[in-house]
Amino acid sequence: MSKTDQARFLARAVALAEAALEAGDEPFGSVLVSADGEVLAEDRNRISGGDATRHPEFALARWAAEHLSWQARAAATVYTSGEHCPMCAAAHGWVGLGRIVYASSAAQLVAWLGELGQAPPPVAPLPITSVVPGLCVEGPVAGFDQQVRALHRRRHGH
Repeated sequence: MSKTDQARFLARAVALAEAALEAGDEPFGSVLVSADGEVLAEDRNRISGGDATRHPEFALARWAAEHLSWQARAAATVYTSGEHCPMCAAAHGWVGLGRIVYASSAAQLVAWLGELGQAPPPVAPLPITSVVPGLCVEGPVAGFDQQVRALHRRRHGH
């Protein structure tokens, strides 16, 4: 993918994160893209109903397992507003998805939550490659990370 394509897919992931925020969920969004640049699926965070596992990255891993061959999964890329949590990274690895590009890192999220007086996430903020060694991962992406930071500030009233 070109840098222009990457920017377009990350912008969509951030827009989905904003849609999640507007729906009362935490601001996370993700897009699953095929090797030839087709958007296959997308989702946003949906935890406000009480199920804390309703992360978009997890939903995309399930979708990929149901709809794509092993080869198509391995060639796909997930563009996401925030680095996968360990649960989502494991799902990504178990279904054999390929590359991940994230706008903001787990370390950034923890720092931002601290600045906002919020507790850290209940699960250790491990880097994706600590959960899925050898996976091709890129992020954080300058500019997009600050857009995500602004969404978290809005979520917590700043």
